Amino acid sequence: MRALVLEDDERLRSLVVRTLGRGGLACDEASRIAEAEELLELHEYDLLVLDRRLPDGDGLDVCRRARSGGFRHSILILTAMDQPEDEIEGLSEGADDYLGKPFDLEVLAARTRALLRRNETRAPKELVAGDLKLDPGRRLAWRGAQMLELTSREFTILELLMRSPGAVVSREEILEQAWGEREEPMSNTIDVLVGRLRRKVDQPRQASRIETIRGMGYRLR
Repeated sequence: MRALVLEDDERLRSLVVRTLGRGGLACDEASRIAEAEELLELHEYDLLVLDRRLPDGDGLDVCRRARSGGFRHSILILTAMDQPEDEIEGLSEGADDYLGKPFDLEVLAARTRALLRRNETRAPKELVAGDLKLDPGRRLAWRGAQMLELTSREFTILELLMRSPGAVVSREEILEQAWGEREEPMSNTIDVLVGRLRRKVDQPRQASRIETIRGMGYRLR
């Protein structure tokens, strides 16, 4: 899952990104509306977190344009403009939630989880491929009756593979969903993560469920 955080206060933006990251979201960051809208053209997001008072305008304009352009996932307005009339305006213009500054980081985390659950109501409740089962909303996975202990990025890779069983998932798609734009994983990081995932999902003495397609990516058998 991926989020875009639009906030011009660098320290606050860093706190928000860290909080969302602990919840399993890869985050892209913007401090200007122009930057945010450029990123929206390039990537698909599960969540937008938007400040309002920005150097180049009102972040609510990003919300309006995203909705008019067909964005259907969750939008959270995070701003010091927290008067009732401001909140009414934000919710009326397409935001799913509105949180005033200052705010508690645990409240932000809880609000984020709730918004992501809304997204999942539009998606299948569970993904199933053979004896593998995955619940995107609760971020849980099983092999048969055994629950799998997966890191956030391992879960993201498995979810990508299970959403397209038999199809090749490219390394670029994995990078897009599991890392923010400003993160630069080492060249072998995906291979290491896939290797760890294989050890968790594969049965002893059986062919791996995750097949490497050389020069292309990975496929779930």
